[in-house]
Amino acid sequence: MAGGVGSRFWPKSRSNYPKQFIDILGTGQSLFQITYARFLKICDPAQIYVLTDDNYVNLVLNQLSLDRDNIIVEPSRNNTAPCLAYANAKISKLNPEATIVVTPSDHLILREDEFLSKVGVALTCAEANNALITLGIKPTRPDIGYGYIKHENEQGVKNKERGDEVKL
Repeated sequence: MAGGVGSRFWPKSRSNYPKQFIDILGTGQSLFQITYARFLKICDPAQIYVLTDDNYVNLVLNQLSLDRDNIIVEPSRNNTAPCLAYANAKISKLNPEATIVVTPSDHLILREDEFLSKVGVALTCAEANNALITLGIKPTRPDIGYGYIKHENEQGVKNKERGDEVKL
C-alpha cells in the first residue's frame, strides 16, 4: 500500500510527495523502496503489486523498476479497508489461488529477518487453513491513529468456527 498522503509527517511530507516516497532515514532510499527490497527476499518481483493513488504512479515508477501492470490504482481514496478489497479483487481475477500479503509501504522494520520469518509462517498457515492472518506489534502507548488486534493469547488466535488455535 503506497497511497497515503502522509499527513502525520507534515511539513516534510506533502500530498504531492508523501512520506513513503521520501528518504527520511538518510539512507538514499525511501521507506517505499526499502519495503519493496524487503519483499524481494521472499517474493518474485512479478508477483509484487503496488496499490497507490493515481497521483503517485509516476513516483512509484521513478523509485522502482516495476512493470506498470503491477501498479493497482485506487479508484478513489477511501482508506485502508476499501482499497484492500479493491486490490484483492484485482489480484484474485489474475490468480484465484493467490495468497496475498498486504503491507504498508512506510513502516520501519528493524529486525527484518525476524519479520520475514513471521511472514513466512503466516503464509504457510494461511495457505494450510484458508485463513486471514494479521501480524502486529505490541503497542507502547494508546494512539487513536492506529488499529489494535484483539487476540486470545500470546501464542495464537482461535478459530471460533472450528475451535482450533493457529500458532504463530
